[in-house]
Amino acid sequence: MSKHTIRCEVNGEQVEAEVPARRMLSDFLREDLHLTGTKRGCETGTCGACSVRVDGELVKSCLQLAVHVQGRSVQTVEGLARGDTLHPLQEGFMACGGLQCGYCTPGMLMASCALLDANPRPTEEQVREGLAGNLCRCTGYTQIVESVLVAAEKMHGN
Repeated sequence: MSKHTIRCEVNGEQVEAEVPARRMLSDFLREDLHLTGTKRGCETGTCGACSVRVDGELVKSCLQLAVHVQGRSVQTVEGLARGDTLHPLQEGFMACGGLQCGYCTPGMLMASCALLDANPRPTEEQVREGLAGNLCRCTGYTQIVESVLVAAEKMHGN
């Protein structure tokens, strides 16, 4: 199997690695970089547990080859907090009970981050629409939506 050297930025850090040509981005992040917050769920792009941001765009990392991030910037859930300071979305999820088993949480956080970047003051309906590509089996979504709305308020006010 052919290998390729890729250079990219992951959570603000420059990374260089040799990866097999068919290595999925989710596997590269989890296995090569040990960033295990990115979850593998369905591996078909349906559940959203593997969601990360590439150059600010939300992507399902189980559907993208690692070689496609050559020269690009990748953000995973590990890149949300700044040291010991949680991102407002992480705080919102904790305060509102937006997580239960936690498996979907990293993908939900990344999708929520992309949503709030595109729409800093979403309505409840817009949050639900923005998270439609992420599945949760535990919460029923009410607390997740509330978590995002609380974070939006904290980040941007009315």
